[in-house]
Amino acid sequence: MNVKIATAQYDISFLENWSSYQSKVERWVVEAAEQDAKILLFPEYASMELASLFGEAVYSSLSRQLAAMQSLLDDYLDLFRSLAKKYQCIIQSGTFPVKTDSGTYRNRAYLFMPDGQIDYQDKLMMTRFENEQWLIQKGEELRYFDTEYGRIAINVCYDSEFPMLARKQVEAGANLILVPSCTDTLAGYHRVKIGCQARALENQCYVAQSTLVGDAPWSEAVDVNIGAAAIYTPVDRGFPDNGILAEGKLNAVQWVIAEVSLSACGTVREQGQVFNYRDWPLQNAFNVYRIA
Repeated sequence: MNVKIATAQYDISFLENWSSYQSKVERWVVEAAEQDAKILLFPEYASMELASLFGEAVYSSLSRQLAAMQSLLDDYLDLFRSLAKKYQCIIQSGTFPVKTDSGTYRNRAYLFMPDGQIDYQDKLMMTRFENEQWLIQKGEELRYFDTEYGRIAINVCYDSEFPMLARKQVEAGANLILVPSCTDTLAGYHRVKIGCQARALENQCYVAQSTLVGDAPWSEAVDVNIGAAAIYTPVDRGFPDNGILAEGKLNAVQWVIAEVSLSACGTVREQGQVFNYRDWPLQNAFNVYRIA
């Protein structure tokens, strides 16, 4: 079954009120839905624009903004749940810093289904900023999700740079990996991009990357945002020669939309020019030797 994926180059805004956030997000969803997109991907930490609703004393403080954001979590979940149902699409809303029962924060990527169900993947590999300054802790579970279009998974930004995470999800049946990302340098953007392309290559699957774009000098957390969204594919027969199905313009505000067939991953694994997915275990046969 073919399905259109829309992945966002989403601009962070300074918001006047909650209503302006609702209107902004729905405009984005409507634009994608009008182009028949059924899987929508927003970037990591897109929710941090909500910190602007609390005033400078909050959004200029890393710790205070995390605490304040918790008062909006239920409204955030209700908004995306209602949009997924209203427009009959799957929405990965980016990430939201969630305070857990233990009192720690997790960088959580929620997935909203057209029937109203909600699930999530926590970020597992934390960046230095998250570890050393923001004190957001890693998640504990690697998950996959069943949809009407096939099994999908989520790697949150830095997670995409670690091949064993995606490999386990693909071995469990995921043929599409969604990568919400947030990077503040060109090098950071390219690290995630290269990771996404490598995961698509070695697993012969689709990988969609979303990026936060634009400057938010008022924010202590997401002041500079650089990147371009894209949908990556296997590099083999029946797919683009460069493994890029669609790619946005760097730092532009836009959707990047393309149609994929998740069943094509199985076909290329059986009939491709190479067998990256099948040959993965062969790596384990080799040991490293020092040559004098």
